[in-house]
Amino acid sequence: MKAVVWTAYGPPEVLEVRQVEEPIPGDHDILVKVRASSVTAGDVELRRSTSMGALVVPLRLFLGVFRPRGTRIPGQELAGDVVAVGSEVTDFQVGDRVCGHSGFRFGGNAEYATLPQSGMVARIPDGVSYEEATTLPTAGLYGLYFSRQADIRPGQTVLVNGGAGSIGSYAIQMALAAGARVTAVDRGDKGEFLTDLGVDEVIDYRTRDFATNVDVYDAILDVIDKSSFPVAATSLKPGGIYLHSDISPLAALRRRLFRASGGRRSEFVAGREDADDLEYLLAKVSAGEIRSVIDHTFRLDDIVEAHRYAESGDKRGHVVVTVA
Repeated sequence: MKAVVWTAYGPPEVLEVRQVEEPIPGDHDILVKVRASSVTAGDVELRRSTSMGALVVPLRLFLGVFRPRGTRIPGQELAGDVVAVGSEVTDFQVGDRVCGHSGFRFGGNAEYATLPQSGMVARIPDGVSYEEATTLPTAGLYGLYFSRQADIRPGQTVLVNGGAGSIGSYAIQMALAAGARVTAVDRGDKGEFLTDLGVDEVIDYRTRDFATNVDVYDAILDVIDKSSFPVAATSLKPGGIYLHSDISPLAALRRRLFRASGGRRSEFVAGREDADDLEYLLAKVSAGEIRSVIDHTFRLDDIVEAHRYAESGDKRGHVVVTVA
């Protein structure tokens, strides 16, 4: 089969399209003919493997110290058709349209990939395309978890830092659906895109620091982990919450040691494998209640260009890779 092979750590050019052996599903696995996959911020960071802070060492021990070990195929999100099932699979059958997250199996940027039936995988409902579905298992779920943990209520004010990104575009929609007034922080040239999503205000981080707004927000969703609680706390109303997904030791130390006045607090948002939540999001997309915003679609053969665009800072929403 045709697949992207990750040959080294570094720029997009370390990715090559090759012919490799088709994966064989285990007893509890399904084999998916991939129709669409994605390039996420996580894929870019893993490919570089230089800007992940304290995670660099354990990740390189797992993936390969000097270069990825073996035939490593990148891509963690994928959508396609089930073409074979393991002997113990009872939840899926050949012909099902599915999407899922492969985790540290990777393998999404290929013509075929395996997923465990008990993992992050769900059927795609009618009316949802493979391209739309493949954006949900990472960005959609993180957007959902940020909005749930913020416990957003009608009339509240919410700021989304990194609003034009893949997670941010979902977090904005979910905050709006909960009845909040939303401010998005991103580059000013993405203002029209963010306004179309429904935000009330756009802050260009290059010309204005949102932290200069005092006692304004009930919740700050820092989906790109580019701020910090000590900096952002003054922008929160008393009792407000700052949410992030930064797993670095410094962020953990800040959560433990820094105490803001007025009951303002910081919490960590963790991703988790919950196929029920994925089904929930698929139903929302099918019903037209949220939408997957796809900026650019690339062919598998153009994976280098896809990664280059994903890390350029220009994207609005998602970068999708189609597999013919």
